[in-house]
Amino acid sequence: MLALIAGEGRLPPILHARAGGLVCALEGVEPDLPVQLRFRLERLGTFIEELRARGVTTLCMAGAIRRPALDPAALDAATLPLVPRLQEALALGDDGALRLVIELFEEAGISVTGAAELVPELLPPAGSPTRRAPPSGAEADAAAGAAALEAMGKADLGQAVIVHEGRVIAQESEAGTAALIRSAPAGAVLYKAPKPGQELRADMPAIGAETAAEAAAAGLSGLIIAAGGVILLDAEETVARLDAAGLWLWVRP
Repeated sequence: MLALIAGEGRLPPILHARAGGLVCALEGVEPDLPVQLRFRLERLGTFIEELRARGVTTLCMAGAIRRPALDPAALDAATLPLVPRLQEALALGDDGALRLVIELFEEAGISVTGAAELVPELLPPAGSPTRRAPPSGAEADAAAGAAALEAMGKADLGQAVIVHEGRVIAQESEAGTAALIRSAPAGAVLYKAPKPGQELRADMPAIGAETAAEAAAAGLSGLIIAAGGVILLDAEETVARLDAAGLWLWVRP
């Protein structure tokens, strides 16, 4: 049986429509789905026991989740043995924290799968699905973006950069991709890809129709995403919005 820990955004509803599963959510997170089982971080041990009791063998985590604080007064007996590792996870960057949380589920016999493993068609094939093809300078922009993400990966920061004429001019911060796009000058390019060694089972980058609308509003010329490493949500609508705005999308091999 599959359980889906749903965060916010378009990805959880898409996954649930394709793969079903028990919809779970962290307290305080409001996914765009009816939640069947809520839990708190302070009761993670009990939540894992509940999943096992319901016959859950596979878990998928998808959607935006704000990192919660750990309230020692709310800990239950099943979670107390996990506290040192939870504290360690909360002190790490996003990727390190996710790896530790995945370990806890897998040690309990619940395998963790990524959204793209569950629904492979979320990953677009390499090439350009838009009417407008990437220009000759796109490869230089992509190379600059990839080099920047290599450095960002060492600090566990961000999954996107803004590139202009082969030079990175802005990097994604905790404010997210939308804020990054709003800061971009007209004619620039968004480059998005996983950080080196990123835990893709729980945090694969994604773009969708909202990204297309934001890119058009900012006057970007195009978008580059890494083939096999970035989810394309609502692909038909996203490409239609890019086409309407005259933007190009390159799924770079």
